[in-house]
Amino acid sequence: MRNPTLLQFFHWYYPTGSKLWPEAADRAPWLAEIGITDVWLPPASKGESGGFSVGYDTYDLFDLGEFEQKGSRATKYGDKDQLIAAVTALRDHQVGVIMDVVLNHKMGADEKEQVQVNRVNPDNRDEIDSEVIGAEAWTRFTFPPRAGQYSKFVWDYKCFSGVDHIENPDENGVFKIVNDYTGEGWNSQVDDELGNFDYLMGANIDFRNRAVTEELKYWARWMMETLPCSGFRLDAVKHIPAWFYREWIDHIQEVADRPMFIVAEYWSHEVDKLQHYIHQVEGKTMLFDAPLQMKFHNASREGAGFDLSQIFSDTLVAHDPWHAVTIVANHDTQPLQSLEAPVEPWFKPLAYALILLREEGVPAVFYPDLFGAQYEDEGSDGEIYKIEMPVIPELEALIRARQFYAHGVQTEWFDHPNCVAFARSGTEEHPGCVVVMSNGDEGEKTLSLGEGFAGTHWYDFLGHREEGVTADEGGSAVFRCNAGSLSVWVIQE
Repeated sequence: MRNPTLLQFFHWYYPTGSKLWPEAADRAPWLAEIGITDVWLPPASKGESGGFSVGYDTYDLFDLGEFEQKGSRATKYGDKDQLIAAVTALRDHQVGVIMDVVLNHKMGADEKEQVQVNRVNPDNRDEIDSEVIGAEAWTRFTFPPRAGQYSKFVWDYKCFSGVDHIENPDENGVFKIVNDYTGEGWNSQVDDELGNFDYLMGANIDFRNRAVTEELKYWARWMMETLPCSGFRLDAVKHIPAWFYREWIDHIQEVADRPMFIVAEYWSHEVDKLQHYIHQVEGKTMLFDAPLQMKFHNASREGAGFDLSQIFSDTLVAHDPWHAVTIVANHDTQPLQSLEAPVEPWFKPLAYALILLREEGVPAVFYPDLFGAQYEDEGSDGEIYKIEMPVIPELEALIRARQFYAHGVQTEWFDHPNCVAFARSGTEEHPGCVVVMSNGDEGEKTLSLGEGFAGTHWYDFLGHREEGVTADEGGSAVFRCNAGSLSVWVIQE
């Protein structure tokens, strides 16, 4: 079995023009060859902004680039045939496909409806005005061009708990819809930020409506048949009641022909909140390790002032490695995005070594770090910025090293604020490695690997150090790395 290694195969500013699905198909053989085991694709359904949608402004879950809706047939990434071709190519090369699931909200309704709403304090969603006002809201989704193909379900105001815009009177804000399901207010088992973080954006789906939950289970089955995938990435779960996803995941695992890989985005830097969510869903999903990503961001900014020996403290992978998907960056943390927390390029090789070569957690690689990205956008100050995310030169080698050398028992030496090391002992089938890194001056570690390594000769797989290393008769040796860098030492065959 290969070590599981995910690749997030997109970023927020990926170019429009139906290029991503063909690119995924073209790169499938190479991705398999370097050691990528699963590819996370962006939301494939039609969004409110049609061919310009990144995918998180979900309009029609059943339109995978097949119907002329929202100004285009194809999505930003390509049409349905191209998507199926990409999934087929990846699967033909034994690369699993993880599909992005956006179930929190819908946007771009086809019709307005007469509704009754309560105004809500946007800074404390538990403060719901008792006055009920009549208004119009964009809450009816009929998908005319699809004309009932795949699903005849019509979404109306009874399917939603809130909106952020009403007309007659015209207002923006947060409004709780009055219907058969919202009498108790917002959903429970959501994040407690802003009092209750059920509402996020658009027409907020209400999972207390049983017809809604059954439709979303049906859609999952349809997706699994239409795009034979290996799992799902669940968007914005802190805004969705945990009981729903516990039930939804149970359902898809029951109907799947093999266990599905599930990872959810609960973006919080408080590891206690992540562990609480895992408990609420009875451990049925993994979570992205947001606290570790923030550690990487801070370490890259602080340089030698950051204590590397504490890089894993208060992280999910340290507390619950079986439920942690570790990342260095994603589409939300990249520059100019909502959760912007970029990791400086000099530190990314160290960060990737810490998630790719250790035994805890399942690592996810970010598209721009492997292929590069250039874009421009407006910052929070109104200024336009040009961003370049360079290819991380060591990343391909680190992915390969994960498959070749990241095996066996792990021993670590996190005993210095600026220079740390860890080793993998190897197995009968696969050799191990020694990883040394420094965020300050040139680093070195004298490591005792055991008599079984007596007389072994080592070289730096990354090529950062030209000298070789030979272990003494007791299996001890001095391993070095360059300043602000790392070396991955492996045995010379």
